[in-house]
Amino acid sequence: MTMTFDTKLEAQRWAVEKETEIGRSSPEQVRQRIENRQYTLNEALNRYEQEVLPGKSNNAQTKEPSTIKNLRDSLGGIPLTEITGAVLSQTIRDWNNSKRWSANTVRIHLSLLSFLYNVARKEWDMPELINPASLVRRPRLPKGRDRRLVDDEESRLLRECALTNPELADIARFAIETAMRQGEIISMTWDNVHLDRHTVFLPRTKDPRLVSESRTVPLSEVAEMCLVRQRERLRSPSPSSAVWTYTQEGLRSSYNKARIRAGIVGMTFHDLRHEAISRLGDEEVPVMTIQAITGHKSMQMLKRYMHVSTRTLVRTMRK
Repeated sequence: MTMTFDTKLEAQRWAVEKETEIGRSSPEQVRQRIENRQYTLNEALNRYEQEVLPGKSNNAQTKEPSTIKNLRDSLGGIPLTEITGAVLSQTIRDWNNSKRWSANTVRIHLSLLSFLYNVARKEWDMPELINPASLVRRPRLPKGRDRRLVDDEESRLLRECALTNPELADIARFAIETAMRQGEIISMTWDNVHLDRHTVFLPRTKDPRLVSESRTVPLSEVAEMCLVRQRERLRSPSPSSAVWTYTQEGLRSSYNKARIRAGIVGMTFHDLRHEAISRLGDEEVPVMTIQAITGHKSMQMLKRYMHVSTRTLVRTMRK
């Protein structure tokens, strides 16, 4: 290990501290420190894939391998101890220049790297590691999308969805009523639908970096009717079977075709979640209640989704 100091006195003090530290360490601890300094990111990512990733959500197991590959390509051969804040900052600049990644994509890679370092520090006997992701500035996310359904767009959209498949129309209605994510809707199973309690239980959430947390989503009367109609279509489905017959890719494709036929521009399926959250705001549902319904980790992320109408703001100010 080498260090640079401004004065000879500082260097001497550091040398004495390290000699004292080594003197207190067992041969095994000294060997471990040497090995840790040679442990590359590639090796750490291999161990992460074997020991950590299998215990994470299905969503994480689907998405993280591509992030892991990108980290390998950029930093894989470098020892963990040598990936400093300066090295990582240069890597981020390289990503921006060559890959043109969005701010969110960069943040996803930094989050996985940060999580890996924390696991190595706490679980792999590498307490001396410094997490480089904590030393760099994360790119600022752009302003959230504010696309909402206007005029007769909702009726046009649902009409074209129904012409494609009545189930597709009910999925779109259900998204607008519940503010659930596309993946959450598609992964629903009947044993988690509780019409008697007017709820759907979601055992997993979106975040690919953390072990998923569960939440319960309340159902409006319209959302319940969507589920009732779907159950009738399936004719007594088994409790463990999927509520909807669409895959994520199939839903995205069918929805986009219906949207185009309806003459609606720029309204992605995910924007239906924005619409649902904004409607809760329009109805003056308390923000903490909205956060509990939507499963957002922070108020900052929720604000990116919620775009309350001007009419609601005026009504609030003139009460």
